Amino acid sequence: MLLASAVVVWEWLNEHGRWRPYSPAVSHQIEAAIRSSDPRGGSVVLGQVDSRLSPYIIDLQSMHQFRQDTGTIRPVRRSFYDPASGPGQGWQWEWENDAGTWTPYDMEVAIAIESAHSRQQPCLDLTPLGFCYLIDFQNMTQVNRQSQRCRRIQRRADMAYPIVSGPLPVPKGGGVGLPATALGQPCSCQQCMLVLSVKANTGGGIQTLGRRSLTMQRPKNSAPPPSKSLSPSKSATLGRGQQQNANSTTVCHAPLPQRSSLAGLSRPALQRIAMAQSRALIASGVPTVPVKNLNGSSPVHPALAGITGILMSAAALPVCLTRPPKLVLHPPPVSKSDVKPVPGFGHCCRKTTKKQARKGKTPEEVVKKYLQKVKSPPEEDCTICMEPLGGPSGYKGPGVGPVSRAESVGRLAQCGHQYHFQCLVAMYNNGNKDGSLQCPTCKTIYGVKTGNQPAGKMEYHVIPHSLPGHPDCKTIRIIYNIPPGIQGPEHPNPGKPFTARGFPRHCYLPDSEKGRKVLRLLLVAWDRRLIFSVGTSSTTGESDTVIWNEVHHKTEFGSNLTGHGFPDPGHLDNVLEELRAQGITEDDALMEK
Repeated sequence: MLLASAVVVWEWLNEHGRWRPYSPAVSHQIEAAIRSSDPRGGSVVLGQVDSRLSPYIIDLQSMHQFRQDTGTIRPVRRSFYDPASGPGQGWQWEWENDAGTWTPYDMEVAIAIESAHSRQQPCLDLTPLGFCYLIDFQNMTQVNRQSQRCRRIQRRADMAYPIVSGPLPVPKGGGVGLPATALGQPCSCQQCMLVLSVKANTGGGIQTLGRRSLTMQRPKNSAPPPSKSLSPSKSATLGRGQQQNANSTTVCHAPLPQRSSLAGLSRPALQRIAMAQSRALIASGVPTVPVKNLNGSSPVHPALAGITGILMSAAALPVCLTRPPKLVLHPPPVSKSDVKPVPGFGHCCRKTTKKQARKGKTPEEVVKKYLQKVKSPPEEDCTICMEPLGGPSGYKGPGVGPVSRAESVGRLAQCGHQYHFQCLVAMYNNGNKDGSLQCPTCKTIYGVKTGNQPAGKMEYHVIPHSLPGHPDCKTIRIIYNIPPGIQGPEHPNPGKPFTARGFPRHCYLPDSEKGRKVLRLLLVAWDRRLIFSVGTSSTTGESDTVIWNEVHHKTEFGSNLTGHGFPDPGHLDNVLEELRAQGITEDDALMEK
């Protein structure tokens, strides 16, 4: 054993089995709650620090995050990392998403990026971490090795994550974070129970705490073995030059397993994790709330059951679930006679064929159609090549011919953003070449945007069942079916086969006025080949496969355990916004009628 310090990062488990970090401010808030809460447990209202997280509450006793409006429950964990790493020094690494906002990397990835940056490496390959990306530090970009899609990244200074100090085991080997070693006799907290359950249910193929002798329960007459634990230091680091005094509190001494040990688990394995946590609390004598109605078979709403537990936790009453929520993907069986057409639709099926070759305008002609000439370029950089607009384009690749100085810079007619003409032509050549152009800064679409969705069939009809949160209407069921095939010239690897996993895919909308409006716009998106794409799956990591294309669908009929189900009051509005970002508006819905 040695005295050492570690950085604490609180993380939540998403539907893909990946641990996503909370912000430093939220982690500080949770650590403060640990120091000040009742030993039996407590809750943390995340909206007190970040208004965007106002629906979320963390129950520290059961180690779960609750969403109050939907009842969604997700595991959380407390992870430890080297104080000299990025989170300990206050550095955040983020990538720019399609909405133009910044998304933080997984903590393990961010630490690897910061380490490579501090060693002044020109680039970093993320393949060893399970991601098919190349980080280019010179251009501050992330490049997809398969599709060659390029995104901006940034290194942002923020407050450091909290520091805890105390006796730590001597590490046996390297790795990101603080590896677990032989720690002697285990405690009976839910973290230790969690790791033991995962090991028992997966045949020992996952790295765990590595104890030689592991027991689930101590004899009734034996006292718990004395143990020293990581605890928040009396001067926990809040950021550069900022400190906050706090009293030390004893917590579980067992470090959580590394992210890689849980990221590859299947959905049943992740459900066993949640069950193990509840069983650990029940076995330790913690009073339980009989929340047995989360499976949707009774009038008790999942959100109401979750809120009940939250309120009891806030009153210092420990809470755990006596039954894990049940996943309900499909509705009860429906006979053919009960399946009806969607009101107002004279059809119930839509097919797409392979993309037809476009003839006519060259890339230069397409780009010029949307540009206005700029006589005197401003003193700013082109955001595509990052070179001054007053100078030549930084693009040196093929497919772009020379241009006169008078045409070297153009202004997009609708949004007014200015770029090198050659950069816009190169961007168009790297896209779908469908006659449309999208501003890389504000995402304004010029022309009609189409995608590279493979050929397939979309069916839609009404079934006589109601979705959670929509008791007054029936349900529109959409069935997508795309077979595997060969990639065309618009795909990442022309001539190479692509797979189509999980088809047919069943999705659901309420049969309401707004639900039918969304369906009409989805039909437009289907015709424009924008619902699916061919690329790398973010769930499985498989390349050259059919994937969703940034228009979210609900694939759970009677539950919302993964975030892809109901109730979700904002879902229809969110889909309308996502379709609008693809250039599909309500005017298109009128044309669809």
